[in-house]
Formats: sequence, C-alpha cells, structure tokens
Amino acid sequence: MENQRNISGFILLGLSDNKNIQMFCFGLFSFCFVALLVGNILILISIFCSPLSQQPMYYFLCHLSFMDICYTSSVTPRLIDGLLEGTKTISYGYCMLQVFTMHFFGCIEVFIITAMAFDRYVAICKPLHYMLIMNRTNCHLLVFAAWVGGAAHSFPQLCMTIRLPFCDSIEIDHYFCDIFPLLRIACTDTYITGILVVANSGIIALVTFIVLFISYAIILFHLRNHSAEGRRKALSTCGSHITVVILFFGPAISSYLRPPVTFPEDKVMALFYTIIAPMFNPLIYTLRNAEMKNAMRKVWCHKSFVQQESHTIICCEVNLA
Repeated sequence: MENQRNISGFILLGLSDNKNIQMFCFGLFSFCFVALLVGNILILISIFCSPLSQQPMYYFLCHLSFMDICYTSSVTPRLIDGLLEGTKTISYGYCMLQVFTMHFFGCIEVFIITAMAFDRYVAICKPLHYMLIMNRTNCHLLVFAAWVGGAAHSFPQLCMTIRLPFCDSIEIDHYFCDIFPLLRIACTDTYITGILVVANSGIIALVTFIVLFISYAIILFHLRNHSAEGRRKALSTCGSHITVVILFFGPAISSYLRPPVTFPEDKVMALFYTIIAPMFNPLIYTLRNAEMKNAMRKVWCHKSFVQQESHTIICCEVNLA
C-alpha cells in the first residue's frame, strides 16, 4: 500500500508513436465518436417523441443508446485528446475511474442486450402473452437488474485494482486503463487476481453469449411456423440484434476469456468493443428497422415543417406591421 500511495499517475503508451498514424487515428476516432453521439441522440429523441416509446423493444433500445454514450465517453475523449495533444500521462484517480466506468457501463450494456433478446423471444415464441409478460413494470425491473448486475460486476473489479501495489514501472501498454495491463506492471504476484478477473469478466461474457445464442436458436426454430412475411419481419429485427451481439461479444470474449496476459493485438480488439461496435449500433437499429426509420422521418420532418411554418408566420407578422 505504501508503494501504491507513491504513484501519482501512469503513462499510457497509446496506439502508436508514429505522428502520421496518430493524426490518422485522431481524425478517424473523432469521426466515430461524433457519429456515435449524433446517432444515439437521434435515436433517443425519435423514440421519446413517437409512440414507439410505449413498446418494450424501443424502451430497451433507449437504454442501450444511453449506455453506448456513457460507455464510449469513458474512454474515447481521453484517447482523442492524447492523439491530438500527445498527452500520455493519466492520474491514478482518473485511471481507477476508467477501470470502474468501463466495466460498469459495459456490463449494463451486456445485460440490456440480453433483455432485448428476451423481449424478442417472448414476442415471437409467446405472442399471446407478450403484453402480460413484457409490461412496463417488468421492463423497469429488467433495466434495474441490469444496473445492479453492472454494479455487482464492476465494484469487485475496482477493489482488486485499487489493492494492486505499483513500483517504478508506470507505463501501461494500452490507450486506456484496464485491469490486465495494470496487472502486468504491478509489483506483486497477480496470478490469483488474474484468475478472479477472468472468472468475473470472461465468464460473464461467455455465459451471456451462450444464453443469447440459445435464445436466438429457439427463435429461429419457432419462425418456421410463421408466414413468409412474419419470418421476414422477425428476421429483420433479430438480425439487428445478432449483428450487435457478434460485434460486441466477439472481441470482448477474446480479450477477457483467456490467461491474464497482454498482447499487442489487445488494443485493436479493444477498439471494436469500446468504439466501433457502439458506433454501429445506431446504424444497425435504424437502417434495418422500418418502424424506427418511419418514426425518425415523422419526428424530424414534422419538426422541420413546424419550424418552417413558424418562420412563415413571423415573416407575415413583420410584413403586416
């Protein structure tokens, strides 16, 4: 603990020392972050301002969009700032905050994606009981359970990280603070801690992925009894969810369900589940969803029409005056 108190911060080595690569990454990730913010904010406003907000699937989609913003914002602004300014230092407190927020919001997102899969399972396999099972109270409970699960996952991770002693080595071979890179520079035996991290993060990701895989397999099995139009609609919606699951869980499982060591490829894999996958979520849920596209068209076209009418009325009043 005395060694730990002597550490005021760390040095994040980032993605590359090459200035050209840094500027390219700065432009790319700045675009990705802005696209993520704009896309998810559009989804939130479109759902809240339309009747879709009363449907369970879009209720969960609102929470997923909010989690995408929180999850990526815990890492990406610091990455962009480091690429632009060349700042590599990060304080000890901010590093620990990154560890907590990454696992907290990430775990909540995992459980919300699971809740969305459960919603699709009930809608397709038990349509007559759908409104009874997926009433607003149960939806609130599922979201609350996701937050509780996120806290139950992230607080032990934070406690294990805070207890790590650090000596002279303060260079983290990553672009954000995560547990495996911190275990590598800790000046103590971290074998047990590494096993606990794998058991916590890796097993959660794997078990959730298996549950999602089984649920979608059951859904696809039940679709054989539906009409061609019903199968098309259900596959369109489920296809969006499956795409999100693959983009998010594939890299996450590869990063955490393995021996507690670090590899150069870890930073590339982390880009997928921290930036790339959350950025694609708005596109996946809008471009492949007719209801979402219609809701966005009605909300934003209506707003444009109202603004145009207001401008016309103001001009007429000015002319009359």
